[in-house]
Amino acid sequence: MAEVVVVTFKKGSKPYYFGKGGLTFEKGQGVVVETSKGLEYARVADPSREVPDEEIVQPLKNVIRIATERDEAARAAQEERRGEAMRICKEKIAARGLPMKLIDCEFSFDGGKVVFSFTSEGRVDFRDLVRDLASVFHIRIELRQVGIRDEARLLGGIAPCGREVCCAGCMPEFRKVSIKMAKNQGLSLNPGKISGLCGRLMCCLAYEDEYYADACKKVPKLGATVATPEGKGQVVSVNMLKMEVRVKIEKDGALLYRDFAAEDVSRAEPDRGEPVRREQEETDAPEAAQQPARAEKRERPDRGEKRERPPREHGGDKRPRPAPKNGEGGARTKQHPDFRTRRGGRKPQPPEKN
Repeated sequence: MAEVVVVTFKKGSKPYYFGKGGLTFEKGQGVVVETSKGLEYARVADPSREVPDEEIVQPLKNVIRIATERDEAARAAQEERRGEAMRICKEKIAARGLPMKLIDCEFSFDGGKVVFSFTSEGRVDFRDLVRDLASVFHIRIELRQVGIRDEARLLGGIAPCGREVCCAGCMPEFRKVSIKMAKNQGLSLNPGKISGLCGRLMCCLAYEDEYYADACKKVPKLGATVATPEGKGQVVSVNMLKMEVRVKIEKDGALLYRDFAAEDVSRAEPDRGEPVRREQEETDAPEAAQQPARAEKRERPDRGEKRERPPREHGGDKRPRPAPKNGEGGARTKQHPDFRTRRGGRKPQPPEKN
């Protein structure tokens, strides 16, 4: 176990571990750390945490220093430049007529680079746009294409539940979401009800999927025939939070709807009395009545006796045949008199007269 400090670079972003370096931190405090991109400004998410050595990416770097007033002022100045940089970039995109949508802009902590994030349906040739932006900002320009889920994460917003979208607030990493999760929870498969602001399946479907997947195994399926304390019936609805089953029971010509606990309901066995009676009727039938049916069976016509073939030699597929003699048909060989003629050679000379 190693004691680390947890920091985040953006709100709701993935947490990263750094060594404390003998410093004492407070939650929400600004710090300066060294990354692969250089010095970066971050905020403390957890002042002290013990983490297994397997979860730490080696080598573990220490926090360089706690952010000073000068660092905070530089960070604030970069946030002020962000709005102006977004406006200029949008103007350049419109002037070039590029099929791209600008999402976010971020300056590096040292002010030597600016990163523009955008979305697009396909690949975009933005080399001319980079030259235009470099002539305005006079620093390194980087354009980064992101997906539609990253767009919702960067922009944020209010989800259908009335809270901030999970990807921008409480979910540091995207989770894999499938339509099977919505089926396990008994939700409507209407895309408008199970899709988030990004148009994809809502990330919150993955939060309770483990519980619902286990609960589905303990309750009967909709439409199944079950046995209840009041008789057999058909399942019309299931409440997996309360573990209750609503069953439709037909009794005295009326339909009754009753709620039972999942443990009080069992799968009804099929009625096997009727097939047994059918077998008995077939068995009790007179043997004379069964004989015509047997006589109707198609019989194979008599095609005569089968000729016995001689055994094949050496496991061959065909009987051995004598080789054709020269000039008696069959394949022509080099000794055949017409061989030279057919191959384009000289014609055979006629015999000399005595």
